[in-house]
Amino acid sequence: MTATQTLAELAVSHPGAAHVFRQHRLDFCCGGRRALADVCRDRGLDAVAILDEIAAVDAVTEDGPRWDTAPLSDLVTHIVTVYHARLRAQLPSLVAMAAKVEGKHADKPGCPIGLTAHLEAMQADVLWHLEKEEQVLFPMIVDGLGARVAQPVHVMELEHEHHGANLLQARALTTDFTPPAHACVTWRALYLGLEQLEQELTQHIHLENNVLFRRALTE
Repeated sequence: MTATQTLAELAVSHPGAAHVFRQHRLDFCCGGRRALADVCRDRGLDAVAILDEIAAVDAVTEDGPRWDTAPLSDLVTHIVTVYHARLRAQLPSLVAMAAKVEGKHADKPGCPIGLTAHLEAMQADVLWHLEKEEQVLFPMIVDGLGARVAQPVHVMELEHEHHGANLLQARALTTDFTPPAHACVTWRALYLGLEQLEQELTQHIHLENNVLFRRALTE
């Protein structure tokens, strides 16, 4: 590992990198094509210390599938059956919990007013995005169309940036997913669910932007 590698390169080749990047709020999915050294300089972080953290996590993390070398059809199947399926299950539940919290606790300090509407809009955007990937882009990739997928890939990457902005807005509405001391069980479960959504959607976008799309365009 070196600090001249991009965040995406590190996240692809080292299991612990994604965890460490999330801990430091380093964007390795949509912003993953910048060198670690450059990102750390801008954020006032020590790149060597970040690399040491990644190595420490790697040492206790079991190696998972190497999606940078697996058949593209296997990677597509993994994305659809794991990440797409979870999004379809998670988002309606989070919308329902947000509506319950706002409906019952709107008069209490810290209530995330506007979160339900935000999650409803996010759900609509994400589900439409998944359909376009599954019905149009992914079959093109599996068929090995190479550079001909460049335009739909560009559109999906722009939509990924929009999803990332929506996650940041969800954090802003919830004080970084931190419930107040008086929060009920549903309120706390909602924030835990949103944090899980952020982690999984970030990893999902990373796999698409930095592994699937790059390989589809060059192999």
